[in-house]
Amino acid sequence: MNCQNEIPFEQELLRKGIHLISLSIPISYFFFNKDLLLFVLGPLALASLVIDLLSKENSIVREILYKFFGKMLRPHETQKGLIFNGATWVLISAFLSILIFPKLIAVTSLSILVVSDISSAIIGRKFGKTKFFNKSFEGTIAFIISAIIMVIIIGLIFSAPYSFFIAGVIASIIGAFVEVYSGICKIDDNFSIPFSVGITLWLLGLYFDWINLPYIYLQ
Repeated sequence: MNCQNEIPFEQELLRKGIHLISLSIPISYFFFNKDLLLFVLGPLALASLVIDLLSKENSIVREILYKFFGKMLRPHETQKGLIFNGATWVLISAFLSILIFPKLIAVTSLSILVVSDISSAIIGRKFGKTKFFNKSFEGTIAFIISAIIMVIIIGLIFSAPYSFFIAGVIASIIGAFVEVYSGICKIDDNFSIPFSVGITLWLLGLYFDWINLPYIYLQ
């Protein structure tokens, strides 16, 4: 965990509890089609972006936002400029992931974003003792394990071939390291995690297809 961005642990739990609600996005993708989700997520992402930007410049909007969510915002999220809060990045990432990636990859990358980010943050804050760059080794391991669990669950639901599970393990490890480096590079991990996982799964899918191993892309 980056000390500069730490908030009290109780607020971290509340923040991650709200973050857990975004798991409804990949779950919804199991039941609804791509166009419907994009139709819903597009306006939500835009509205969140506008509110975020207004809060930087308009004192009334800022006071209302801080009244309800101020204690959960990380210090850098309150700075002026093109710096968005985590919720805005989640909605942007969800919209773009569903727009760009095949269904299996979008569901997997967004599920890992929610579950593994929460696991990493809570385990890292509560039990992290070994420093790993600006995070903790324990939090990074929690990220990898929870991500692999999500890959197994989603792979079984989609009846994916074994090559997807191989790709998923590799993507989980890469996603964990990207999460670590995101803080160093000043990139929001709500954006970097799903796209690092998604691009890894996509590239490995192309490779498996090239060597004639089964791999599924569900639109």
